[in-house]
Amino acid sequence: MKSLKLIGLAFGASIALSSAAFAQDVTIAVAGPMTGGESAFGRQLKNGAEMALADINAAGGVNGKKLALDIEDDACDPKQARSVAEKIASAKMPFVVGHYCSSSSIPASEAYADGNVLQITPASTNPLFTERKLWNVARVCGRDDQQGLIAAQYIAKNFKGKNIAILNDKTTYGKGLADETKKALNKAGVTEKMYESYNKGDKDFNAIVSRLKRDNIDLVYVGGYHQESGLILRQMRDQGLKTILMAGDALADKEYASITGPAGEGTLFTFGPDPREKPTAKKIVDAFKAKNIDPEGYTLYTYAAMQVWSQAAKKAGTTDAKKVMETMKAGKWDTVIGPIEYDAKGDIKQLDYVVYKWDAKGGYAEIKGNGT
Repeated sequence: MKSLKLIGLAFGASIALSSAAFAQDVTIAVAGPMTGGESAFGRQLKNGAEMALADINAAGGVNGKKLALDIEDDACDPKQARSVAEKIASAKMPFVVGHYCSSSSIPASEAYADGNVLQITPASTNPLFTERKLWNVARVCGRDDQQGLIAAQYIAKNFKGKNIAILNDKTTYGKGLADETKKALNKAGVTEKMYESYNKGDKDFNAIVSRLKRDNIDLVYVGGYHQESGLILRQMRDQGLKTILMAGDALADKEYASITGPAGEGTLFTFGPDPREKPTAKKIVDAFKAKNIDPEGYTLYTYAAMQVWSQAAKKAGTTDAKKVMETMKAGKWDTVIGPIEYDAKGDIKQLDYVVYKWDAKGGYAEIKGNGT
């Protein structure tokens, strides 16, 4: 009995020690739409964060401590995003990678700023995110005034003299991107024939499609997400329209092709140069493929956000959010998507958007030269 008691005490001590070690882990978060219409992109963020966390921990962690990951769902809802941010801040997590939707990232960033949480979004492109002079925000993606310009240049060159329509879903991201594209098009001397909005979550676009048909629209630019874009495309084809659909980076997931089927062939969208093709990404891409995961869209951007934070935290010798942010903005960081440097706002100094085209087999490829 005595030996059993000693064994029990030893086992209890080992549990206590492992619990103490676990308690010393640094918990960070990834936040995005793990449910809802944009959950495909939430999966991208989750996959990127989990792989990066495993690799960082395998290399020794950050400042002698292992990282633990908290996964939060905002469903791309601004109020839910704010609640998630308050939860992360109250738990005193020093860093969050997220959110996906700009309409989530922007309100969440204020709670993070108040709670001393550094936020790097891998995907939110609305300029307002970094234009409010908050100390704690950064991104590893570009901005809508950059990709809107590229879209406008492509349209102005390749659809000169054609009838153009612009649609938006009234969201921070969708309307912001549509307006930036419209502004750049108008500056280039192109006036759209139709500008219309719809509600995110709509399923029936036949009234809009009828207007596109009536106005003989050659290209419709959609500021919105892949679910509605896919339905608009299908309903255009159902009415016999051959109109080209073009949109932004929210089409960078194969779920778009699952909505449109082969009819999605020829759809255009803007996105950064495919990080999967970069030499810096080969090892990580192979690791994802070994897990049967295609690291498309913002998967590798999320991985890069984790790299930037962990490298800066190591250089700063602390996970204190303000000190890490100061270090981030003063340095240059090697990431899976290439080297990253920041300006004072938290925007990256180097990013070129390009134009992609979907094919009939459910894949997409860059249009070399962009035609811009």
